[in-house]
Amino acid sequence: MTTDSRREFLEGYWLLSQAARLVQRRHDQVLAPLGLTRAAAIAMEGLAPGPLNQEQLARAIHVKSQTIGRVLERLHGAGFVTRTRQPQDRRQLMVGLTDAGRTVLQAARDAQANAFPADSQGWRQLREELARLVNCLQNSAFPETHSSPAEPRQ
Repeated sequence: MTTDSRREFLEGYWLLSQAARLVQRRHDQVLAPLGLTRAAAIAMEGLAPGPLNQEQLARAIHVKSQTIGRVLERLHGAGFVTRTRQPQDRRQLMVGLTDAGRTVLQAARDAQANAFPADSQGWRQLREELARLVNCLQNSAFPETHSSPAEPRQ
């Protein structure tokens, strides 16, 4: 990599990192009045198609099961999700959105959609490029840095 291309890469990396932090901060701002965090909104999006157990939900939204447990506790306490024991395996809970959960999820979707400038062509291009980047990173041969040796990769 030449010095110029390395500098461009680093500038792009820092811009992407800064953009991610600003987007997350903006999401936090628009979700707070609804009593939600980004993690809660992501979990609820994962449950939108239908009930899942905690392991299935964690896989669907790409987090660890232990991490999502605390989020589900808060969502259950707020009345946004139900937790139902499975008759065939009493240790397992199925989690689903309540009517109140569906209502607040739609409000979160609307708030997030209105949180950013309405430049549809620019967003479309950015989305396409980001999708390419995510696909490239997910399919790269680089070792995953977030898992420990004792932890199986999924």
